Amino acid sequence: MDFYRIQDKIISWERVEKTLHKALNMRAKGFSQQEVADRLNIDRTFISRLEGIGELRKGQSIACLGFPILNKDEIKNILEKEGVDLILLMTEEERLDFVNKRSGKELLNELMDLTAQFKAYDVVILIGSDERIKLVENILDGQVISIEIGSSPITEDKWLDPAILKQILRNIKYAR
Repeated sequence: MDFYRIQDKIISWERVEKTLHKALNMRAKGFSQQEVADRLNIDRTFISRLEGIGELRKGQSIACLGFPILNKDEIKNILEKEGVDLILLMTEEERLDFVNKRSGKELLNELMDLTAQFKAYDVVILIGSDERIKLVENILDGQVISIEIGSSPITEDKWLDPAILKQILRNIKYAR
């Protein structure tokens, strides 16, 4: 356990952490800031500041779909740090496995499920070939931001410049 002495007080980090978790869980369940403050006996403005400290993004829900990506792990890390809600990235080998290891029926069902999941997001960042981008843009109703990494058919992994992705995420985050 971590304890901090602050003048004549002993502060338990574990107690602070539990309270923070309770407050954020209650807010995520729909309680107002004032309701959380009243129930946990803390100031409402503290709840507001707590949310501000941890905020990754305001507003829109974001998903990202991309293949075949050479620097998949690096791109995924950036997306996770920015709080992207749904991430599906594949290398060419993973994409081929995805297709080849399923029966036609299984593949169709999985693609339908994925389509429904991605349609639920306000913004979808789409990384792929020119033809795949056109296809997915026509399937998804929401706002699609496309990053073309080559002409169809792409048969090998392509490197995606992380700076391009970071700029797109900044634009989404700060667009009002």
